[in-house]
Order: sequence, then structure tokens, then C-alpha cells
Amino acid sequence: MQEDLLTATQENKTDYTALRTATERIKQELRQIIVGQEKLIELLLVAMLAEGHVLIEGVPGIAKTLTAKLLARTVQVDFSRIQFTPDLMPSDVLGTSVFHPGSATFEYKQGPIFANIVLIDEINRAPAKTQASLFEVMEEQHITHDGRVYPLAAPFVVLATQNPIEQEGTYRLPEAQLDRFMFKVLVDYPSLEEEVAILELQHKGAALRKDLERVQPVLSAAQLLELRKAVQAVHLDRKLIEYIAQIIGETRVNRSLYLGASPRASIALLNSAKAMAALRGRGFVTPEEVQELAPVVLRHRILLTPEREMEGITPDEVIKQIVQKIEVPR
Repeated sequence: MQEDLLTATQENKTDYTALRTATERIKQELRQIIVGQEKLIELLLVAMLAEGHVLIEGVPGIAKTLTAKLLARTVQVDFSRIQFTPDLMPSDVLGTSVFHPGSATFEYKQGPIFANIVLIDEINRAPAKTQASLFEVMEEQHITHDGRVYPLAAPFVVLATQNPIEQEGTYRLPEAQLDRFMFKVLVDYPSLEEEVAILELQHKGAALRKDLERVQPVLSAAQLLELRKAVQAVHLDRKLIEYIAQIIGETRVNRSLYLGASPRASIALLNSAKAMAALRGRGFVTPEEVQELAPVVLRHRILLTPEREMEGITPDEVIKQIVQKIEVPR
């Protein structure tokens, strides 16, 4: 496999320096406001390059929404934020038809989903009917209304947040909805050093941390689309394709799992591995990218058996066992 990677490097003439430079500049812009959350930022960038949506889960107050909002500021695209609530209707997201008495006609008024980067706060607070309104647009990037199809402009990325602790007034996302997210990222509390840095920043000047205008755009929509084309050119060895298929296949026969991952998971793991390799300045994927991304790609796509849930086993533990079980291509 090492010889194959050497050949791939020689054949792939795409220069990933510009891509890595752009993503590093984005990280620098975000570090002006965000302390820590390096892994979250990296995964958001990977998803954006791989044309995927991200579900961010964590307790309140750990900068989930702020990070997503500031990331959108680093790209010169249309941004909208939707606060999901129990009384939110599908028309509040997708838009609705407005009647004009003078002309006796209806005009379609587009909803906030018509943006390039859409931040959905507390996605599990809206009822199933509103959640289902996202099915078509997240997968096919267009909306069908009154028999007409309205395409969304590229790029289109949905960043959604949810709180894992609160259950009252929430509606669990169905498996079909979860499957449309490329990643599910679990955000934890900051470390002691990071918490100290947050407090020092607040102590020195609260206004400084709240001055979001300091974060400047790094990329245009056209530049982001060009970077996505570069990601598509990343080489993926045939052995690694089989490796990904074996990992996904094992989730379907594993005795600890009631539900395995779909082919959409295979595609998500392949595309995100290519994006991560490009993000790190390489024109080829290694097994390390696949192993590193497997948990965020699979944890929301598998269901544990009742017995394993009662034992306190987590999806991440099962995924780790599966990855360790499959022989790594050499």
C-alpha cells in the first residue's frame, strides 16, 4: 500500500497548500473569540469541505452555537439562524405561499432555510412534522412547494445543535433524520487550562469576547466550491475503500447492535476522510483518517441492543471494538 500511496502522490498534481492555508486562516479568525474547541472546529471544516451537515451535541454554555455562528462569518455566504421551538411549523422553515388579492395569485415567500449556511438551534425542540420538513432539503438541496421545485444555491450546509440532558419539551430525532447528518460531534466541557483562559479573556475585557465583528471572512462561496473540487481529487486506495466497506458491514452483523449503518454512512466516511486528508495538506487518504472519523460518522447511525444499553455500553465503545477488529490495510 505504501507503493500505491507514492504513485498516487506523484499522479495527483493538485496543490493542497491553498486549501490548508485557507483553513488555517479560518482557525486563526475563530481563535480570536473561541477558546479551545479545536476538534469541533476541525470537524466542522471537514464537513464543510465534504459537503456534509453536522449535528453538534453538548450541554448549554460550551460555545456550540457561537462556534457555528463564527464559522459562518469566515465565509462570505448567506447565513441564517433558526431557533427550533415546540410551536414551530414547517412553513416557518421552508416558506409559504402569500395571496395577492389584486392579481388573485399566490407568491412563494422563501423561508430561512434558503441560505448557504443554516444554524438550527436546539433541533430536537421542534415537533416531528417540522423536523421532517428538513428531509428533502438536507439530502437533495431543493424544496418542492405546490408542485414546483426550488433549488438552493451551493454551498449548502446545515449545522444543528441539541442538548443531551434536557428531555422535557423535546422530540427525539428519527433515524432517517439523523442519517442525513454526516457527523454527530459530542462537545465536552473545556479543560482546566481552557477554562482559565476563558476567565482571563472575560476579566480583561468582556466586550472583546463579544465583539464578533473582529472575525473577518476568509473565503468566498466560489472559493469554497473550488476547495471542494480539490477534495474530490484526493486519492483513495482500493484497499482503503474495502476497509471502509468492511467497517460499515461489520455494524450490520455485530451482536451488540440492533441497527447497523447504511450505505450513506460508507459514502460519508469516504468523503470526510478525503476532506480531512486535504485539510492536513495531503493528496491521499491513510487508514488513520478512516479510524479517526469512524466514531463521528457512525455514532448516530447505529442502535445498541437493549441488553447492551442496560449494561451501560456506549455506541463509541462498540465502534472502537469494530475498528480494532478489522485488519488495517498495509
